[in-house]
Amino acid sequence: MQSRSNLVPGLLAVAAVMFAVSPFLIDAAPYESTMGLIQRIFYYHVPAAMIMFASAFVCGIASAIYLAKRTPGSDATAIAAAELVVVFGLIVLVTGPIWARKAWGVWWQWDARLTSSLVLWLIFVSYLLLRRFAGAGSEMLAAAVGVFGMANVPFVYWSVNVWRTIHPTTNVVTSLAPGMRLPFYWCVFAFLCLYVALLLLRLRLEQGRVALEAIYAEIED
Repeated sequence: MQSRSNLVPGLLAVAAVMFAVSPFLIDAAPYESTMGLIQRIFYYHVPAAMIMFASAFVCGIASAIYLAKRTPGSDATAIAAAELVVVFGLIVLVTGPIWARKAWGVWWQWDARLTSSLVLWLIFVSYLLLRRFAGAGSEMLAAAVGVFGMANVPFVYWSVNVWRTIHPTTNVVTSLAPGMRLPFYWCVFAFLCLYVALLLLRLRLEQGRVALEAIYAEIED
């Protein structure tokens, strides 16, 4: 674990530099023909959504391993990833309405993508509430919620292709103009570096908490 923790300063430094450079790359990118300036929030909104989905998979897989093997490491990974689903999901749910207000004329539309994204975020909020307030045995119930949340990710992703709404379909990334690809993938990598660093930090914190609780339990015995 110590060797992985040593990666954190480097990842944070890379993320900081990339986020500092990203506005200049975004400014140099061509304007989208219909939305103009407001479309540039896309370069943060979509990468944050991608990281939210990825973290939901990390939580779900770790939760499934915990249900099968009861390993403390998988449980720690699951709770760390669940917290980051909520953090990056909040970024998505804030930047999305800001973009929508200028692009669609409304802050929120109850279409399939927006509603299912909100539901996914609430699932992982529920996960954290269970871990915090459900008491003994909450790990098992929360792990089941984590697996359920992961299972919802494909539904959220494909919802815009199944139900035709005002939200762009899943081909928006593959159809980017050449001048938009560099700033987009630059931001994706910046968010990824930030995510991995935060996940490692939160995992170390969770493992420290578990170790401290074990020491307290030994003292009480």
